[in-house]
Amino acid sequence: MKSLPAVVVLGAGRGSRYLGPRHKLAEPLGSHSILSHTVRNAIATGLPVVVVTTPAFADEAAGLVAKRDVVVLGHGTGPAPGGMGDSIAAGVAARSGAAGWLMLPADMPMVQPLTLLAVANALSHHAVAYAQLRGQRGHPVGFGAELFSELMRLSGEEGARRLVARYPAHPVDVEDPGVLQDMDTEDDLASLRARWHQRANLAAG
Repeated sequence: MKSLPAVVVLGAGRGSRYLGPRHKLAEPLGSHSILSHTVRNAIATGLPVVVVTTPAFADEAAGLVAKRDVVVLGHGTGPAPGGMGDSIAAGVAARSGAAGWLMLPADMPMVQPLTLLAVANALSHHAVAYAQLRGQRGHPVGFGAELFSELMRLSGEEGARRLVARYPAHPVDVEDPGVLQDMDTEDDLASLRARWHQRANLAAG
């Protein structure tokens, strides 16, 4: 059976810019949390899904994907969670046999499954691909299997920016505003909720 690209949901950040009453990934959006919506959208693609998170969200993640697909950073007596580069490397290591990896920040619950699949399909012909809305670069960003070794060497806060800069990155045009909408502040949450209710009303009506 041919291997598929995996979706790596990146949810191990501290969320320090968000000043709400709880961690931003725990904030409700409709009947589920921000984290849950993001993971559920990834699962809906039918692609393998890995969730990289912290002990605070390990149980919630394990209720959505197999426990072996939950990578917990900063647990027990181990090191504290590192930067985005560490999270990416951990997620890639957990699905080392995948045909590529799509990096999806856990605070982007509006990215649609079809968008994820479009970027995954682009990895058949490109080493790096990313979702783009009307000329604006968004998420997810996908990396082909040929970049495994370089992804595994990532660490710190820089993430994969240098890989995106080094290799020709292919834009995948989508009509999905969710690719640009992350959640760093309380204003971002209010905007997300407004869009969520608007979409729910359209679906119901």
